[in-house]
Amino acid sequence: MGKITGFMEYQREDAPKRPVAERVRDSREIEQLLPQDRLQRQAGRCMDCGVPYCHTFGCPLHNRIPDWNDMVWRGQWRRALDLLHATNNLPEVTGRICPATCEASCTLGINAPAVSIRQIELQVVERGWREGWIVPQPAPMRTGKRAVVVGSGPAGLAAAQQLARAGHTVVVYEKADRAGGILRYGIPDFKLEKWVLDRRIGQMLAEGVVFETRVDAGRDVSVNYLRRTFDAVVVAAGSRVPRDVELPGRNLQGVHLAMEYLTAQNRRVAGDTLAPGDDVSAAGRTVVVVGGGDTGADCVGTARRQGAVAITQIEILPEPPKERSIDNPWPHWPQILRTGSSHDEGCTRMWGISTKEIIGDAAGRVRALRCVRVEWGAVDTAGRRSFKEVPGAEFELQADLVVFAMGFVHTEHSALVTDFGLELNPGACLLTDADLMTSAPGVFAAGDCVLGARLIVTAIDQGRRAAAAADRYLRIK
Repeated sequence: MGKITGFMEYQREDAPKRPVAERVRDSREIEQLLPQDRLQRQAGRCMDCGVPYCHTFGCPLHNRIPDWNDMVWRGQWRRALDLLHATNNLPEVTGRICPATCEASCTLGINAPAVSIRQIELQVVERGWREGWIVPQPAPMRTGKRAVVVGSGPAGLAAAQQLARAGHTVVVYEKADRAGGILRYGIPDFKLEKWVLDRRIGQMLAEGVVFETRVDAGRDVSVNYLRRTFDAVVVAAGSRVPRDVELPGRNLQGVHLAMEYLTAQNRRVAGDTLAPGDDVSAAGRTVVVVGGGDTGADCVGTARRQGAVAITQIEILPEPPKERSIDNPWPHWPQILRTGSSHDEGCTRMWGISTKEIIGDAAGRVRALRCVRVEWGAVDTAGRRSFKEVPGAEFELQADLVVFAMGFVHTEHSALVTDFGLELNPGACLLTDADLMTSAPGVFAAGDCVLGARLIVTAIDQGRRAAAAADRYLRIK
């Protein structure tokens, strides 16, 4: 806990953001840091709540939130950093992009603004980097066992670091040209600048982790090679098959999936030269983003920075309420209307809209979407809702760039999956047992390739759990 009466004395203070007019002209991060004394007051708001739901219910990593809040309040920053790293390999990343489910379940949040947990987490780890407290931690002894991690997103990075620190020789295969997975090419720089990622990867390199990029495991290196060369395999390949649509006009020029669009921008910011077909830009265009989630918002912010003329984000679901509904009580995640930083930068949002057709011009380029308003019915006994089109409510939405940001459905069923003979779960992702071992002995899996698209904290937790299980397996093999 923090100060005994802190939650009554101090009001929540959010991290300041760079002015809109300034930040839309570049790709640098939006959020800034609070001064140390003001942040300590925020940590002092953490109350002696008895059962810390932030830790037990809200955080998949079970971060020791009350403990490091207390340390920050007392000025024991290095101890706070140790507590933070005890459960999280990437706090500088989660402190920037996690939606902070812990704050939604904060006990103070029942009737007051929650403790600003994510902001405190970020500033603890950033102080650790500034002070030189975060250094490589190579294993004191080597086991002689070799492990390979397939994929370098949050689950893969966490698994690789944990296995290396356990004394195993670790190689990470990443099929992109740089390590980081979706953190590298799916998250815009205005939310996560890539030097943040490179800094942590540098620590891992110093700890002995070997990264081999441009390697598609299962195709560039065969499953037989993996079996001969490594004593254990951890698959952390993500859930990268996008939810697509089968609509007339889907193949028109100017229609893209979110990951195509975001990856192109991240490469552009990194200074890469893009091939003509990959150089997707919203500059001077009227943009429609289909999908109302976080990825859609990332596309909105990207289009604004590229110089879009107008941006509309449409969502088939109804507009969420501004406050929790009676069937969405604390400490569950609040299903409420959220306005993100990208929306603040200029965007029209439309709810209850279904897309029926993508309309093109004579040159084969998209010029509009044919849409219809829909009404949603009540939740049935199975917990499902259905919708129906509103008669006479069809309309056209002008667009010369359309981005579909409707999430992902399952992991790729690649040669790695088929050649290992890995069984799939009902969600078409990898089936694992309680120890995260797949149907192939010695092959573990973690993160979105097991659960489908989830939160970064869930992926890190799975990566750590898979590494622990693989470590146990290697020590008795």
